[in-house]
Amino acid sequence: MQTEVIFLGQLRHPHLVKLIGYCYEDEHRLLVYEFMTRGSLEKHLFKKYAASLPWSTRLKIAIGAAKGLAFLHEAEKPVIYRDFKTSNILLDSDFKAKLSDFGLAKDGPEDDETHVSTRVMGTQGYAAPEYIMTGHLTAKSDVYGFGVVLLELLTGRKSVDKSRPAREQNLVEWARPYLTDGRRLGRVMDRNLAGQYPAKAAQKAAALAHRCVSLNPKSRPHMSAVVEALEPLLALDDDCLIGTFVYVAPPDVADDGDGSSKRRAGRRRSEGAAAAATADGVQRE
Repeated sequence: MQTEVIFLGQLRHPHLVKLIGYCYEDEHRLLVYEFMTRGSLEKHLFKKYAASLPWSTRLKIAIGAAKGLAFLHEAEKPVIYRDFKTSNILLDSDFKAKLSDFGLAKDGPEDDETHVSTRVMGTQGYAAPEYIMTGHLTAKSDVYGFGVVLLELLTGRKSVDKSRPAREQNLVEWARPYLTDGRRLGRVMDRNLAGQYPAKAAQKAAALAHRCVSLNPKSRPHMSAVVEALEPLLALDDDCLIGTFVYVAPPDVADDGDGSSKRRAGRRRSEGAAAAATADGVQRE
C-alpha cells in the first residue's frame, strides 16, 4: 500500500489510474481510486458470457496501456511497473485503458546501473524469463509483459491456461511460431473476432508482439517505440477485413435468352401444383 501511495501520489498521466485518497490508521488500510466503469480488461477478454471486444477497441486498449508504460519508463525518475497483466488494466466508460495496482512497482536503475536486483515477484505467464532466472529487473521486463497482454488481445487466450492441451498451455510458446507468418497467423487469432479485422494491422501487431516477447531483452523495443508502432494501425483501411464469404444469388430475371427463366417459372408452377395437391389430399383426409 505504501508503495502505491508513493508512486501514484507523485505520478499523473491520462493512462494511470487516479488515487483519490487513502486511510492509514492503526490496522486500517484503505486506498480510494477513481471509479473505472467497465472494470478490468481481464473480465472483458475471459469472462464466459462477456461480449467480445471488437478489433478497434482491442487496439485502443493496447495503445493506451502502452502509453502508460512508456510514461513510467521515461519519467524523470524511471519506474518499472513489474506486474503488467490484464487484471491490472482498468477501463473507463469509453474503454480508455489505465494502469492500476502499483504494489510491485520499483524505481528503475540509476546512473550507470543496468538493472535493479530484487526478489522475483509477479504473475506466472507475464514475468520475463531473464527476470525469473536472475532477479535482474529492467524496463525490458515490462516490455515482455506488454507483449504477453498484446498476445492475449490478439488470440483471446490466457497467458497460462492449464485446461488446454500441454503444448498450448503457455500462450507465448504456442503462438510464437505463427506471429511472423502472415499465412498462418489466422490460426491463432481470436475466433470471437469472426475475421473482422484488417489483415495488415493484425500482421503488424503480431510481429510487434513477437519482438516484445523475444528471449533476448536487448531485442525488445522500448515502450515509446511500441506506441509509435501501434498508433498507425488504427488508421489502416478496413477494406482487407478477413471474414466468411457469403454468396447471394441474384434474383430471377424475366428472360435470359436461353429459356432458363421459363424453365424456372415452369418449375415454380409445378412445385405450386404439387403443394396444392398435397394440401387437397390433407383436406380430404
